[in-house]
Amino acid sequence: MSGCCDTSDCCNKQSLPELFGSDVFNDAAQRARLPKNVYKKLRETIDGGKELDPSIADVVANAMKDWAIEKGATHYCHWFQPMTGITAEKHDAFISPTGDGRIMMEFSGKDLTQGEPDASSFPSGGIRATFEARGYTVWDCTSPVFIKTDGNNTALFIPTSFASYTGEALDKKTPLLRSMEALNKQSLRVLRALGNTNSKRVTATLGGEQEYFLIDRPLVEKRADLRYTGRTLFGAPPPKGQELEDQYFGAIHERVASFMADLNEALWKLGVSAKTQHNEVAPAQHEIAPVYATVNIGVDHNQLTMELMQRIARKHGFVCLLHEKPFAGVNGSGKHNNWAIGTDDGINLLNPGNTPHDNMQFLVFLFAVVRAVHKYSSLLRSSVATPGNDHRLGANEAPPAIVSIFLGDQLTDIYQQIKKGGASSSKQGGTLKLGVTTLPAIPKDTTDRNRTSPFAFTGNKFEFRMAGSSQSLAGPNFVLNTIVAETLAEIADKLEGAKDLNSTVQSLLQKYAKEHEAIIYNGDNYVEAWVKEAAKRGLPNIRNCVDGIHAMVEPENAKVLVKHGTLTTTEVTARHEILLENYVKIINIEAKTALQMARRQILPHVIRFAGDIAASCNAVKAAGLTPTAQAKLLKQVNAGIAAMSDALDALAAATAQAADAGHADKKAAAYRDLVVPAMGELRKAVDGLEVIVGACHWPLPTYAEMLFSR
Repeated sequence: MSGCCDTSDCCNKQSLPELFGSDVFNDAAQRARLPKNVYKKLRETIDGGKELDPSIADVVANAMKDWAIEKGATHYCHWFQPMTGITAEKHDAFISPTGDGRIMMEFSGKDLTQGEPDASSFPSGGIRATFEARGYTVWDCTSPVFIKTDGNNTALFIPTSFASYTGEALDKKTPLLRSMEALNKQSLRVLRALGNTNSKRVTATLGGEQEYFLIDRPLVEKRADLRYTGRTLFGAPPPKGQELEDQYFGAIHERVASFMADLNEALWKLGVSAKTQHNEVAPAQHEIAPVYATVNIGVDHNQLTMELMQRIARKHGFVCLLHEKPFAGVNGSGKHNNWAIGTDDGINLLNPGNTPHDNMQFLVFLFAVVRAVHKYSSLLRSSVATPGNDHRLGANEAPPAIVSIFLGDQLTDIYQQIKKGGASSSKQGGTLKLGVTTLPAIPKDTTDRNRTSPFAFTGNKFEFRMAGSSQSLAGPNFVLNTIVAETLAEIADKLEGAKDLNSTVQSLLQKYAKEHEAIIYNGDNYVEAWVKEAAKRGLPNIRNCVDGIHAMVEPENAKVLVKHGTLTTTEVTARHEILLENYVKIINIEAKTALQMARRQILPHVIRFAGDIAASCNAVKAAGLTPTAQAKLLKQVNAGIAAMSDALDALAAATAQAADAGHADKKAAAYRDLVVPAMGELRKAVDGLEVIVGACHWPLPTYAEMLFSR
């Protein structure tokens, strides 16, 4: 394999088990390099949730430094996740002057546990003013440190939280860690009430499937829209799209396969358990999926995956597009969030077992999730409200903007039994025979899969399919953790004082089954009939990002986040402001890019084409003939130019009006209601011209070139 190591081809000489995690200061490295008492105390924090003992920080830091230097590192880096949605990093060298003109290599416990990046230039939603610069990064020891090489620079990366000088979270990791504590606390209460005295910790787990496009880099460099916004603002449909269904799971092109091989190798070295890879539905679209990890590590690993995908793609002459809808008319990209709850002694609390109808522990946790998703569906929708997702949610390949739950035949049958008074049986899957003697009979699952459902039970976990491909998974998961913690707290309150546990559980489950039946839907979520049916059931249909962002600060939603300590009231307000400002900035960049491309690049070429046609008309007339075809085409092109000119003026006016709309909430509404439709009208005019203007006159790479060039 090539390209995975920036310094050598050493990884080619290692077996995969040796390669995996070789650049991570993981449990094996900690055990080998730390004194036993220090190792034990560190693991008590990582595995048991105990507060980190400050006395061990210097010893741990020194061991990390020696390990990192052996691997060629010269710097250490506090790696954090501000509200930009991407990661940030501040690098410091290990060097420390000795006073005699030489240096020592030092790394203290304070260097490890705390950093001080400038907080004034990151989104804060009013928490910090520009002149108030101090902020802190704090080591998150539950996510392993790792070595990463970028070009000729090798550094020790330390996952951290990021907070303001006044203590508010300015990042996505801190609320996630808080929500994990809330989920653990309430889950243990329920387990103890149900008689489980062995499990000591409960953790949410995450497997994040990542979809993406690979486009030839020279073509992307010719398109300002892809460079600045990550999506095509113009582009007529190609003659062939995805209608033949020949891309999905198709043979992987050798260039793409080479990229995937190098990506896997780089991820495996960092301990990311990349497992599945395949072609997705749209041309040039692909997917990678890992084995699950704890939700905190899973989020960190997904951020690393996105970074490495983009870096390694460049080495192979591609650009990796992570936007939710880079190409109109073909499938967009999501990031399916596979979420479960497990204990430290190996129990998956969402595993139904062979007879789920009498698995009390499973049913309690299942109904806790159902109740949480129904009660807080607008908050869950808010967690995936991004400008890019507006182009995807509700389209043919994506779940709708209506949150519903797919349980499948077996669990729906049990749900109905409980609703009527109590479950006494579980449907079994049986076997599937294919009628070929050489093919064995295979066990048949107890339920089919529903790829249209936004929140589907898939055997032993829930798959939340609304998350967008470019967004951090921290937001959806801290919401999931928090709302499930809330419903578990309600259940624990009932069970802890119960005189008859079984009857109390049965009564509670029956109550929930009746109250939350509206959220259960096993049918096709794409059809218009479901939209009408969902309205009858009272399910919210939040169709755009701005309304989704506002849902976060609805009283009940804000209350649950504050109650469980995931966010403070100040942090909720700040995040609402940050997300609105982000929407405004993204749409404004798209509008300015569309205006620039149309005015300076497309319009001059189209006018030149019209001039060539006019000259042709005159030449034909001079020859004594009638330029019928030329005149017809000239009329079409001239009408298109006029429509494009009017649309340009309208978009410019709409953008100026939106920019002066006032506060962030008014601005966001103006960009949604004025600028986005105006961009659509300009695109309509430009795309209409693309299909009639001569190829030699069209200045942009077409969809056909970008989607099918390899």
